[in-house]
Amino acid sequence: MAHQETTESTDEAFGAEKVEPEALVPDTAQDSQDTINAEMAAQQADSPAGLTQTRLDFTAYRSSALRHPTKDLHLVDPEGIELWAPVFGHRDVNPVEADLTIQDGGEPIGERMLVRGRVLDGDGRPVRRQLVEIWQANAAGRYIHKRDQHPAPIDPSFTGVGRCLTDEEGWYEFTTIKPGPYPWKNHHNAWRPAHIHFSLFGTEFTQRMITQMYFPGDPLFALDPIYQAITDQGARDRLVAAYDHDLSRHEWLLGYRWDIVLTGAHRTWMEPEEGQH
Repeated sequence: MAHQETTESTDEAFGAEKVEPEALVPDTAQDSQDTINAEMAAQQADSPAGLTQTRLDFTAYRSSALRHPTKDLHLVDPEGIELWAPVFGHRDVNPVEADLTIQDGGEPIGERMLVRGRVLDGDGRPVRRQLVEIWQANAAGRYIHKRDQHPAPIDPSFTGVGRCLTDEEGWYEFTTIKPGPYPWKNHHNAWRPAHIHFSLFGTEFTQRMITQMYFPGDPLFALDPIYQAITDQGARDRLVAAYDHDLSRHEWLLGYRWDIVLTGAHRTWMEPEEGQH
């Protein structure tokens, strides 16, 4: 798996010069959607053909200027990245952690759903015993996080986080609530399409990859600079789950299928940095 770092560690690890955020990105929250659309169209037209990963300098995504190194890369001691690695505690992954609808406080509000898929390598082989984590907003589009202060209700019965291990055939499965779209401060009236964040670990915590799963037919796709920063339509399409009626359960939940490919020409897009919206 590719090396993945936290946003906070990137500049220090690669020796990039620290720049105050206001020096890079002015307050552009009042830019209109038409302005953002025009920037997205211009940069997509200027992008190389077959570019399946995010353009790091995609200016319509305003904070992208803060999310990638601006200086030449330098080799670093990989053990130093452990200083920023997550800590999961001293217990194994419990199967109940994959069901986000049975947490303390009663049942959460929203559309109950199941998402199931396989983690595969570029040759279609299963990636076994892979640690998969998810986090998401609730049905109203709000995270349980102190930095999320937008005026949507908090669901006291939904934390929005879960994890599991893939089985011997590379399968993972989560039961959860379909997240709602939410506003973000990229520009005026900016809304993110509904999505679930996925994190996958390799053999060490320094080998972390993060991506997002979207839902079919979302009307916000065309307006979202994060989604549109992936300029190849095929790569964007691979981020969208498919409704799977065979996974749906009678009078209980709807099912979605979403596979994650780690390498090769049809790999799933992965975020260049952690902590994105």
